[in-house]
Amino acid sequence: MSKYVLAINPGSTSTKVAIFQGNENLLQKDLSHATEELDKFDKITDQFDYRKQIILDWMTDEGYALEDLKAVVGRGGLLKPMPSGTYTVTDVMVEDLKIGIQGEHASNLGGLIARAIAETVDAPAYIVDPVAVDEFEDIARISGMPEIKRKSLLHALNVKAIAHRVAKEKNTTVDQLNMVIAHIGGGISVVPLRKGRMIDANNANEMGPFSPERAGGLPIGDLAKLCFSGKYKSMKELKPHLRGKSGMVAYLGTNDVREALKMIEAGDKKAELVLDAMAYQISKEIGAMATVLKGNIDAVVLTGGVAYADYITSRIKESVGFIAEVIVKPGEDEMLALNEGVLRVENGEPVKIYENEVE
Repeated sequence: MSKYVLAINPGSTSTKVAIFQGNENLLQKDLSHATEELDKFDKITDQFDYRKQIILDWMTDEGYALEDLKAVVGRGGLLKPMPSGTYTVTDVMVEDLKIGIQGEHASNLGGLIARAIAETVDAPAYIVDPVAVDEFEDIARISGMPEIKRKSLLHALNVKAIAHRVAKEKNTTVDQLNMVIAHIGGGISVVPLRKGRMIDANNANEMGPFSPERAGGLPIGDLAKLCFSGKYKSMKELKPHLRGKSGMVAYLGTNDVREALKMIEAGDKKAELVLDAMAYQISKEIGAMATVLKGNIDAVVLTGGVAYADYITSRIKESVGFIAEVIVKPGEDEMLALNEGVLRVENGEPVKIYENEVE
């Protein structure tokens, strides 16, 4: 068999895997993880052995030998702020992923698992455009409290990939366009791109619209009261109610927009109100990011898994269509984008070293 690239993209309840030869996606699978299995682990990084073994079992079942690996590429995680690019997974990066240098996230497992699998056959391990890519301008970092700085934590991989695709369809390059791109999935990132640079964004874990499983921005006075109410004894107890068990799932008992749409079809007015509110908040965030670009916008782009839901995208279009052309690119280009990062390195783009690039 010819050499192949294994791409790994850990999410909150699944791990996407794909096999590439050159530009061709030979095989892709969404390996689902039951909630009761994940609940056994205290921290996300404790899932390392569990998820790695599932990937290895899948490769064996599909007949792909480790010896035929050319490279392994994983989704990047919450590392220190870093420029866009393809990075080799180094010892320093591994340590920062393990400790969660900017927080816990399933994507932290991407580089860890990629390195572990690649080193068994002495193949290179990479990450591409991790969540921590930081192209913010200084003005975007000011929060209102000197003790707290706004951070660049967003769905960089898919946002960058979709930006390149839209530019190609417009017969130009990404550095010639201004866009607001909204990645709408389990978390939501709304990002203004000026000439291809992501100069601002909401932190999808704690700011902006609520999502299928995240609370988004909350009234801070009421949140502070809740923290000191005695209802939660520690940050560990409170955290799932901000990310994972909040947002749509807290209101409707499901984090699957498809299920929520079925509830609406059955006449559930609460489900209708909650989905309308999510579309409303996404639209407001797009409007806010349009001001960052001073209204000089070539397109508003809606992407991510939830963008398959016309119920959501039609309401957003109605609200923000006056800003610019609204383009819907549903789904995630993340597996392809991971492989493209490897191909760029193979074609001569310098691979970046994490410890040389971060502050």
